[in-house]
Formats: sequence, C-alpha cells, structure tokens
Amino acid sequence: MNVFRKIKVEPLDAPTGAVVRGVKINSGLQEAELQEIHQAWLDYQVLIFPDQVMTEEDQIAFTKYWGDMPLRKRYAGRREEDRRTHESIMLISNIREDGEPIGSLPDGDMMFHSDGQYDEHPYRYTMLYALEVPKSGGNTLFANLYKAFDALPNELKRDLSNVEAQHGYYAGRHVTPEILDSLGIGLVPDSCAHPVFTAHEETGRRVLYISRLLTTSLVGLPKAASDDILDRLLDHVEKDEFIYEHKWTPGDFVIWDNRCLNHARTDFSPGERRLLRRTTVQGKRPEAAFPRFV
Repeated sequence: MNVFRKIKVEPLDAPTGAVVRGVKINSGLQEAELQEIHQAWLDYQVLIFPDQVMTEEDQIAFTKYWGDMPLRKRYAGRREEDRRTHESIMLISNIREDGEPIGSLPDGDMMFHSDGQYDEHPYRYTMLYALEVPKSGGNTLFANLYKAFDALPNELKRDLSNVEAQHGYYAGRHVTPEILDSLGIGLVPDSCAHPVFTAHEETGRRVLYISRLLTTSLVGLPKAASDDILDRLLDHVEKDEFIYEHKWTPGDFVIWDNRCLNHARTDFSPGERRLLRRTTVQGKRPEAAFPRFV
C-alpha cells in the first residue's frame, strides 16, 4: 500500500468540473483518499480521472464504495448479456455485430438529462469509462444546475417554489419517435414528479431540476402555461455559461453527481467506433428546495 500517494485536484476553467491526478483506480484507494475524492465531488460536481486502466471488477469495486448499484431493469437487453460480468453495468456503444449494436444508446446526439430522473429514487452518481472513442464528436456536455438556479429571476423562483415537474422515460416535450429510434429504445410508461427546485441532500444548495429529454410538464399548470414556462426553463438551463464540454480520450474515467448536473451527448460519425462502460449508484427521492410547512 502506497501511503505517500498524493491526490491533486485541478479545477477546470469551466462552470463545473475538475481533473483528479495521482489516482489509479485499479490499485485500490485508502479511506482518506476516497474522502478527498468525495469532497472534490461536492465542490466540482464532475471529476475526470485520466489515463486509467480498469477492469469491470475495478469499476464495480469503486462504484460500490459510494452506495448500492441498481440492477438495470430496462434496455440492457440480450445484446449485452455475454459482454458484462455484472447486471448493473451498461455498455454504451455503436459497435455492431450481425447488424445489431453490442450496447445501448448507440447513435447520434442526446438531449440533456439527469439519469433516472423519471424514477421515484433517481441515481445519485453516474460513472463512465472510455474504452473506444471517435476522433471527433461524441463529447459529453455537463450543465451545472446550481448555477442555473442561481441565475433565475427571483420572480420565477417565487412563482415555481412549490411546483413539481413531471418526468417520463425518454418522454420530454421535444422527444420525437425519430429520436427514440436513433437511441434504440422504445416508450416505457415510467413517470414521476419531483420539485422543480430541489435541495442537494449533502450541500443543501438549490438546484433547477428539469431536463429536455425527460421533463414532460409542470404539474398543476394549464398546458399552454406549462409548455411556455418549461421551454423557458429548458433554454435557460442549457446556456453556454453553465456548461462544460468533455472531449473523451480512451482511459478517461468520468464520474458525476446527478443531483446537481444534467448531461448530454454531441453527434458523431456512425462510421467511427464508440464504446464506454457505465455504472450508477442508487439515490433517494429529491427533496424540495422550498418545502411546504403544514
């Protein structure tokens, strides 16, 4: 055990994110190092560990430190069964064998979303390890939902303080059948409402908790008003001033906090291979930033 290993956290010149150096996930980490990573995670929301060499077992061990890994009950499908050792692992890939993708979410760009937002208990963390990436495109965008909330007009904060947003599985207002087809998924009747403004369970900071891919409406508002306000919120949360764009390199291990970030994917050539390995940590039901007092 190397007790002299030093972790170096380098904040990005961006609205969110930091690079973490001096860490090799496959060598195991001491408790003090994990706590240092945890604090950096709270401070910077998304952490990039470059130049990692990781087996599935390495990634699973690291993931389990942070909580329970949910079993994937949806589009894992038979195509991934023989290519992963743990049911919670998701392969994200456009690589095809016999005309079928070997993983999920194979092609094209992807709208902003927070993983599991359509569930009662969304994912707390997502972790993605890059095995193969295209020469250009297929980048991941991260939107800082703390800063999006902070920058909202006070009038909107007041008017929406006790409003919930309805979220559905790839069912956002702007999702079309063509988008679903490109992602290789179908409609699933999962839906859950969460407060428009949530409070991060650890930092207490307020979050604008909506996304273009998953949010369908604002509960209790007439449809016209709901559509208008929701579109304003979606345009707001996707402003460049809140976004960091990560350009992948093989060996990158990127981990992020779904409680305060949305993420999206840019388009890339279908002729180039892309393969990443995802794990997640189960979270709990988001708390309202402006709780009702009875």
